[in-house]
Amino acid sequence: MRAIPSCESKVGQPLAADARIVIVSKDEFVIPLAEGLSKLGWPAVVARSASAAVAAVSDRRIEGAIVDLGGGDNFTDLGKRLKEASAPRQLPTIAVGEPNSALEGYDLVLGAPLHPAQAALRLESLVRMAVAEEEFELRRRTFTERGRTLSLPPASTAPFRILAIGEPAPQFLALSNALSKLGADVIGAFTAYTAFDYLHERPFDAVVLWAGENENEALSIAAGMRRNTRLYHVPTLLYLSAGSKITMAEAFHRGVSDIASPSTAEDETAHRVVELARAHRRQSAIRQALEKARSSGLMDAATGLFTRDLFATHLNRLAKAAQERNRPLSVVVLKIADNPGITSARAGGWLDRAIPQIGSMVGRLVRAEDTAARLAPEVFALALPSTPLAAAKTAAERITAVIGCTAFDAGDGKSPFVADFEIGVAELEDGEDAAYALEHAAFRALRRKAG
Repeated sequence: MRAIPSCESKVGQPLAADARIVIVSKDEFVIPLAEGLSKLGWPAVVARSASAAVAAVSDRRIEGAIVDLGGGDNFTDLGKRLKEASAPRQLPTIAVGEPNSALEGYDLVLGAPLHPAQAALRLESLVRMAVAEEEFELRRRTFTERGRTLSLPPASTAPFRILAIGEPAPQFLALSNALSKLGADVIGAFTAYTAFDYLHERPFDAVVLWAGENENEALSIAAGMRRNTRLYHVPTLLYLSAGSKITMAEAFHRGVSDIASPSTAEDETAHRVVELARAHRRQSAIRQALEKARSSGLMDAATGLFTRDLFATHLNRLAKAAQERNRPLSVVVLKIADNPGITSARAGGWLDRAIPQIGSMVGRLVRAEDTAARLAPEVFALALPSTPLAAAKTAAERITAVIGCTAFDAGDGKSPFVADFEIGVAELEDGEDAAYALEHAAFRALRRKAG
């Protein structure tokens, strides 16, 4: 068994070099949780007290915190204290226990026991939300300098809309009633076909799946949602029936966000569903606000991407923020590569006609928190916050592969042409200037062409 580092006796000393999260608990159950998270790419350090946890998150490598509310101490406001200690970096915090109106500073409350796969999925989602929140604030400043306002949409006061999928078993109906008592708008769907009709017709804040006689269908619905870009972020709670053979690991790896067993009280499960819905609505609001940048009037008219000058200003701000928050930042340059089809399309003006579509595809294939720009007629750039070099290369290759599968009109009865790209990627180094990182990425793209 691998030793899990503890920061209880190391306050003021450096943490384990690879630690990404801190788990706060006096209970030994956190050891298998920490081991499981480490295997899933989330190395953890264990804090046995609030003071040790605060000291841990002061180390800017920590990306999130999990707090055991039943650990013996009063941790109701620890989430708030951890966020304050990590500023200006946004720190996602997960509480493990029962939802409580007195809790402060927690982004999500999940029931115990917390499975490593479940924790990893929630951490990934919350860290992305934290990075998006940071990007929104930086983008807001950039736009303000140019005389434009970027703001979050007003907080919705509408009831949470929950889709309950499954046969009308007594326990499932009791959960639906408990959700309704909490003010949620619950819509029932008895089959997978009906469920996906509802999911495609209207937005939902969360989905509850009843694993009744057809357990595989429930897991298939969860997996299907994860394969759909529009439904990917919608949280799902799997409500197990007595005697269910579904393992927690299997469910979470298929995309389920939380699990409730038959022994879990309906009221507690309903509160957990509402917690998931609340977090999802917050994430959706931030993504919508970032998308509003496209209609700001500052973007490149043809592609809807950042202009060269706007990108340079924002990239400089991103670089400074990355240094302050100790987060990675990578820059990608994509230059349309020469090939016989491109040469002919360029000569005939057909490439110019395709550029708006190509640029739009670049913008749609990046995350909401990423910044895509058009630097020159055939050159695009991406700024990817909280993204190391290897992940940035993978993202660039994925984007260009999708665009490379698209055929563009070449006119005059000629065969359609495809757009290949020369790719250059650079990660911002400590103390490095943003312009140098961009230049480095551009040089790599051009060098590939020369080679």
